[in-house]
Amino acid sequence: MDTFYEKYGGEETIYKVVDYFYDLVLADDTVNHFFKDTDMEKQRKHQTKFISYALGGPNQYSGQSMAKVHAGMNLQPVHFDAIVKHLHAALTHFGVSERDIDDALTKVGSLRDDILYK
Repeated sequence: MDTFYEKYGGEETIYKVVDYFYDLVLADDTVNHFFKDTDMEKQRKHQTKFISYALGGPNQYSGQSMAKVHAGMNLQPVHFDAIVKHLHAALTHFGVSERDIDDALTKVGSLRDDILYK
């Protein structure tokens, strides 16, 4: 069985999803302030590698742990939920099935404890 990564066209498609996702995030006042000093081109590339790996692609992710990356941000459930909502919308926009979205969001949800309240 193909991984999610292979099924939807690999890194090229995931980059498009990530790009669209960040457009939604940056338009959302609930969470956009977390990115005000971020190099978004670098962030988009980095996130594409991470999400590609999380969805069954090759492990090209060489970033820090989730806990380290989010240290000092004090992210709350409302922030995490907004990000998940935007990821769901981006995946839907690119024709990903609801079942595959649920699988992807379950993987993202497993990171919740490493991200919140740091």
